Amino acid sequence: MKKEKEKDKKEHLPLLGVGPVIVFGQFLITGASIYLVHAMKWDHLKFDFLNIPFKVLGVILIVFGFYLNYSAKFKSKMFKNIAENKLITDGIYAYVRNPVYGGMIIACTGATLLANNLILFPVPFICWLYVTVFLMNTEEKWLKNLYGSEYEEYCKKVNRCIPRFPKNSRKEKNI
Repeated sequence: MKKEKEKDKKEHLPLLGVGPVIVFGQFLITGASIYLVHAMKWDHLKFDFLNIPFKVLGVILIVFGFYLNYSAKFKSKMFKNIAENKLITDGIYAYVRNPVYGGMIIACTGATLLANNLILFPVPFICWLYVTVFLMNTEEKWLKNLYGSEYEEYCKKVNRCIPRFPKNSRKEKNI
């Protein structure tokens, strides 16, 4: 009870924090890469037979990425929970710790697929690295300071940016 009162007294995370910088950076990396590939006419790794599958998969990934973003902000009431100083671990947050950033990585991956050029394949990995380094040095430190062991246990169970089933729901095999 005492810890809850102390946590309520603590200052909560900023409502926007570094989020806009992270999301804008992803869009900038992806957009600039796609623009450069087209402007430089690097079409030698563009395959017509992959055009339709890439476009279909690209649209699916963009829709899924924006769904993750929507789920985090509106279904899980992200801003309300931040204002009330609550760590969200249910809903979409049970599958990914940062659904907004993960969703944007997935959407940017879809955008690179729409461009149908294999030269762009490293771009999603660059975005993932950018987000990971940024989060490790900002939001994750803030969350550890604010929620302590509760956040650390959550981190052990749920992936940072790419959605997956929590480790505790998988059956572990003894070999």
